[in-house]
Amino acid sequence: MTVSVVVVGGGFMGTNHARILSALPEAQLTAVVDRDQTRGRLVAEEFGCDYAASMDDVAVHVDAAIVATPTETHRAVAVQALARGWNVLVEKPFAPTIREAEEIVSAAEDANRILAVGHIERFNPVCLDLPRFVTEPLFIQTRRLSPYSERVKEGVVRDMMIHDIDLVLWLAHSEPVRVAADVSSWRSATEDLAIATIVFASGLVAHLTATRVGQDKVRQMDILQHESLVNADLLRQDITIRRQASAEYPESGARRLKEASVMEIPYLEHRGEP
Repeated sequence: MTVSVVVVGGGFMGTNHARILSALPEAQLTAVVDRDQTRGRLVAEEFGCDYAASMDDVAVHVDAAIVATPTETHRAVAVQALARGWNVLVEKPFAPTIREAEEIVSAAEDANRILAVGHIERFNPVCLDLPRFVTEPLFIQTRRLSPYSERVKEGVVRDMMIHDIDLVLWLAHSEPVRVAADVSSWRSATEDLAIATIVFASGLVAHLTATRVGQDKVRQMDILQHESLVNADLLRQDITIRRQASAEYPESGARRLKEASVMEIPYLEHRGEP
């Protein structure tokens, strides 16, 4: 079965969704919707689909819509798409407020349509395989760094750290009981650096860092467990597991400690672009 999909928003993320959809055999990119005719037509022509200035102008059959417009428009666009009977995927951040998020959810329930959020990092091959190796995390550290881009108007919490918050909550299997955070702004109207510590009822502690004033792109997670340290590189798409094999304490008077450790690099079952 081929799913007919329309992309609403012809910006950076909308263009990326259009590219992926045009290459999927299970999907048919039906149209790109954007009020900016020049931008919308360029994307539509690049990926061989129709262009429409609004959802009302889409004249062909549509099964689903991807909402890739600015965050402040998500509620209005998603509710309109659901009212048309389309299933909807909303890019993250889902909505600027809890109230607007709840309105989108209610609209999906009323329309009896599927509603999803574009947390694409969940489908990174590394993240899909992490539950195989992470069962009882004690400490999780995440680092998400990017160079500065004037294109991004969202702060780093909703634009970048939101992925790591989602992944940590997914792996924790426990409820947060305490959160502490600090932010700094150097080049933007919103935060350029965010650091957060989340403590869970299970005793798990997670420390998250996100910034967009780095000189390189970094996406890393370190997960400490009783018997292992799991290092996940989400960019290189690899996992390294370290375990202490033995420790030898020499006789009295010696100051040296001899240790042996084992490093595993497992084969990932899921590979390729999320």
